[in-house]
Amino acid sequence: MEKDNSTSGNDLREVKQLGMWASIASLSYVFWLVGGMEVVERLAYYGVKASAGLYAKAPASEGGLGISLGDYGIILFWWAIMQTFIPVFTGGISDRVGYKETIFASTIVKIAGYLVMAFYPSFWGFFIGAMLLAGGTGIFKPGIQGTLVMSTNRNNTSMAWGIFYQLVNIGGFLGPLLAAHMRQLAWENVFFACAIIISFNFLLLLAYKEPGKEERLARMAQVKSGELQQEVLWKDAWNELKKPIVIYYMLVFSAFWFMFNSLFDVLPIHIEEWVDTSVIVSSIFGSETPSVFLQKVMAMDFAGTKILPEGMISINFALIMTTCFLIAGLAAKFRATNAMLIGCILCILSFAIIGFYTAAWVMAFAIVLFSIGEMMISPKKNEFMGNIAPKGKKAMYLGFVMLPQGIGWGLEGYFGPKLYEWYASKELFSRELLVERGMSIDDMEAIPQGEAFSALVSFTGESAQDLTLFLYQTHNIGLAWYIMSVIGCISAVGIYFYGKWLLKLQRS
Repeated sequence: MEKDNSTSGNDLREVKQLGMWASIASLSYVFWLVGGMEVVERLAYYGVKASAGLYAKAPASEGGLGISLGDYGIILFWWAIMQTFIPVFTGGISDRVGYKETIFASTIVKIAGYLVMAFYPSFWGFFIGAMLLAGGTGIFKPGIQGTLVMSTNRNNTSMAWGIFYQLVNIGGFLGPLLAAHMRQLAWENVFFACAIIISFNFLLLLAYKEPGKEERLARMAQVKSGELQQEVLWKDAWNELKKPIVIYYMLVFSAFWFMFNSLFDVLPIHIEEWVDTSVIVSSIFGSETPSVFLQKVMAMDFAGTKILPEGMISINFALIMTTCFLIAGLAAKFRATNAMLIGCILCILSFAIIGFYTAAWVMAFAIVLFSIGEMMISPKKNEFMGNIAPKGKKAMYLGFVMLPQGIGWGLEGYFGPKLYEWYASKELFSRELLVERGMSIDDMEAIPQGEAFSALVSFTGESAQDLTLFLYQTHNIGLAWYIMSVIGCISAVGIYFYGKWLLKLQRS
């Protein structure tokens, strides 16, 4: 049979995985070390990311940016493009220069990003800080993930990626809790804290030893002597990107990442505006005031009466942090594309629920459902690309993983906040109602960004709870979430046919 040149050099075998405990026992110290680095990096990253939308829409009088969701979408768009397209090329650089060197450089860039955000609380200050943070993350990821691939083998990769993803979410869980506490003191405290936290990776780098370094140096020596020809990096990356197996992967998963990132970019705003989380607090604690410890762990306000949006989002990280190795063990029993299809369907269902209900406990259930779907798909995407990558191009292929995420997140970053603004923004609905209730258009337009709802409460004399209910009943705020779930359905169909095509290639 004629060889399919579209997958030349790619290993498409499905290799039987070791059992859960055997896989865990087989992991080296380098795996756990880079897992620790990822915990530190994600703690700092999600300290900003989980509350970025809240910071953007918060009025300047409260220390926020006081910008529209449309302007916030512009920042998110370029943040996504920068963070996800850089690894396409820095992955190849990591393979050639060294993982330790690129991890060190990325940490310096990320510190600069957090400090710019802290010292320049404006649209452009946050924009530049986000670009630095995105660039640093784009440099950081391939080195970490390349190390993971080099320190594992084909028989334990499913469990390794599952555990790694679990470690990632320890940082993801702690970051929003940190932000929820710090922003109630002052917004700039969030950014200063994150700059300090990411600095701890310098200490971990002291114990880091790059796996496969001797092989990399030997290969580079052969290149230098002329014994081995090595293409220019961008040409090498382009030749791999042109392969149908990579192109189809990007197309199929772009729609999924549009839906996926909406949970972190838009849902915190949705929860703050429409979900009464005090119901959860009263259900658990009754009339008692929760202890200070529980207030911090659950990301409550200082009064201990409600859970802040970061606390609700942390359900996602907490569940992954505690159960991902179990889901990874389950997912190891499925072909990679089948596991990712199941995960995508669960995420679609969760978005439909978010659009249909605003009850706090239902919202928590939707986040749990989304988290299970995420655990089925996210570790598998890295395992899949790391396994099919040709020898010497592991980090490059793990950089390619970011391409569909960049396309999907970039589009979501721009359109996600706009969709929410068009169909669910309490700020815009409040301005419309103010005019309907008798306020002049000039007076309404003079209200600072982010303060329209509080102005509505003051102008009408009605309670915030009654006005929220009225605005919810007179607008179809779920439409934005239904649109996002439909986009996820497009990805699910694509994953199904992609899996069928790969199975055909494997059999041939």
